[in-house]
Amino acid sequence: MRAAAASRYIGLMSGTSLDGIDVVLADFSQGKCLVTQHASAPLAPELRAELLALNTPGDNELHRAQLAANALARACAALVQQLLRQAALNAADIAAMGAHGQTVRHRPGAFDGTGYTVQLNNPALLAELTGITVVADLRSRDLAAGGQGAPLVPAFHQSCFAQPGQDVAVLNLGGMSNLTLLPAQGQVRGWDCGPGNVLLDLWCQRHTGQACDRDGALAASGRVQDALLQSLVAEPYFSQPAPKSTGRDLFNANWLQPHLATAPGARVQDVQATLTELSARCCARDLRRNAPATRQLVVCGGGVRNRELMRRLQAQLPDVRVMSSQALGIAPEQVEAAAFAWLARQCLHGEAGNLPGVTGARGARILGAIYPA
Repeated sequence: MRAAAASRYIGLMSGTSLDGIDVVLADFSQGKCLVTQHASAPLAPELRAELLALNTPGDNELHRAQLAANALARACAALVQQLLRQAALNAADIAAMGAHGQTVRHRPGAFDGTGYTVQLNNPALLAELTGITVVADLRSRDLAAGGQGAPLVPAFHQSCFAQPGQDVAVLNLGGMSNLTLLPAQGQVRGWDCGPGNVLLDLWCQRHTGQACDRDGALAASGRVQDALLQSLVAEPYFSQPAPKSTGRDLFNANWLQPHLATAPGARVQDVQATLTELSARCCARDLRRNAPATRQLVVCGGGVRNRELMRRLQAQLPDVRVMSSQALGIAPEQVEAAAFAWLARQCLHGEAGNLPGVTGARGARILGAIYPA
């Protein structure tokens, strides 16, 4: 492999929000992650609907899940080809790609003490279609070692956003929200705070037909319903100690429905405002409780584009500078995909990808299974 190719990795991500696929080209030749290309595409409506349906039990799941995994792999391969054309590169110019797949179940520690996490993916098909080595199945080794298998991005956040002598926090506002604490001294910590965009998108789609609350306009036009908010924040997950992780297994339509009874006269925009406040509040509360001296919060993920969510987050943290990751060199929608490029590199280099203090695993582990080109 040529030296230049050895430093180039691709990261693929389709998140819990199911809003689309992001792919980045990352260059590690200088020792840090430099994103040089980015491409994205929405999921086909029928694939998105099927992936969403597979988050809950249903008929003929195994068959449907495998077909959905094949369709996702083909969509990812097409986007990777687009990225290579943009960069004027060939498959041989890439060391490997990290392909996370689509999480449809996440139950660490449940049932038998180990639990499971399921990311629909067909890395073998992806390797065949692209001619690029694929690193996939990035969570299960951490679970096998007693961890949560999530969040995995704090190790990458540390490599990109840590600042000597400063306490910095990084918040990913994806479908779920996860927080990373990068202290000036001491151990990196991180966990899932709770819902990020998942409930906001759910409510907006149900009542407006739009995929998301663009710029937070719907929420901004409503009023927070105090009784509803208090019912929502009483969810036991919010008080659980880290390490912890969550997903649509908990925060979904069935979870939300009984809480709505506390606000019988609420308008659509009032519920949207309350759900937006919930997302902001659970993140801000975790930061205040666990790192009260932090004065810089770097925010990434699709939620950065929701101005009302960012406004409410800043209002909850008046003494903290809330800033987009864009200011530190990586666009917010690129950070998670870049993290999976970094994890692919860690795997190929035989280096650990998890942080045991974050996931709760018994030790550092090399993450991922390799599917050669």
